[in-house]
Amino acid sequence: MSSEIPSHSYPLLSTPILVNEIMKNRRFAYNGPHVPRNKMKVTTFLAAEEMPLLDFILKKMDGISRNKAKGLLSHEMVKVDGRVEKQYNFAVNPDMVIEVTKNPRFMPMRNFDRFFAILYEDDYLIVVDKSDGVLSMGVGRGSLNMKILLDQYLVATKQHCTAHVVHRLDTRTSGVMVYAKSVEVQQMLVENWRSSVLDRRYVAVVEGPMEEDHGHIESWLRDTPSRKVVSSPFNNGGKWASTDWWLLDCNDDFSLIELHLNTGRKNQIRVHMEVLGHPVVGDYKYGSIEDSLGRLGLHAFRLAFIHPITHEALEFETPFPSAFLDLFPKQMI
Repeated sequence: MSSEIPSHSYPLLSTPILVNEIMKNRRFAYNGPHVPRNKMKVTTFLAAEEMPLLDFILKKMDGISRNKAKGLLSHEMVKVDGRVEKQYNFAVNPDMVIEVTKNPRFMPMRNFDRFFAILYEDDYLIVVDKSDGVLSMGVGRGSLNMKILLDQYLVATKQHCTAHVVHRLDTRTSGVMVYAKSVEVQQMLVENWRSSVLDRRYVAVVEGPMEEDHGHIESWLRDTPSRKVVSSPFNNGGKWASTDWWLLDCNDDFSLIELHLNTGRKNQIRVHMEVLGHPVVGDYKYGSIEDSLGRLGLHAFRLAFIHPITHEALEFETPFPSAFLDLFPKQMI
């Protein structure tokens, strides 16, 4: 089976991804009907000392929370000398001009910003950056899940709809997720998900230094009664899975890697990294003995897909979690 499937080669994060020409400058660009327009307020600052950009925003915008400051950066609302800057640790130098744009539509809700940040919203969809520790959908009564949180958000914003899950992330995995605002749109997305997704990428912190700069792994993955997914190089009655990875940074203890999913199987990255002998940090279920992050070292940082109604190509990207980068003093990102 594996010999019949071509190997894949995808560009690194630092290389522009030309998935589709219309994707250029499309991030957060959909202007569907009946979406309220919010007046943009731009505040300009002149830097007087050297410091990281996130610290600069926290200092100058008195009272802003750290999550909201991060939201400004991830939503491309900060410019340095006229250019959009998203990196938290970007070095601000004296005499640089920093412009901060505030648009309430894209700012996290005060009561919800512990759990998610809204990346995009229109009449049909809502795209969020989910925090780790939050379920994608409800499992039993009283569970903390995105379905309930988004329904509360929709009520608070006086929208007459509910959230419907389109795809899932593991509870302990953070990152970009899409929810539909109606069953009809949910069905359109679910039925065409594989053909609609243009790009889907993760960043992970794994145990130990990787032996190569990049690699490809494919195997058959089968769920078991214990709910642990097992891998086999041969057909074990499960589903074929394929993953590509690239090394971004490493030290004696950890590696920071980017991953591209060619398939979307349950626990795919976690199982494949265990097979490679480099389990995801914090993933005790799949071989990790490290808990340096206090969470699972996996984040879905990029998702690009075709809008089911407008047929526009939309791309969303979030910063790597700062806890990941803190393990690598010489940051490359």
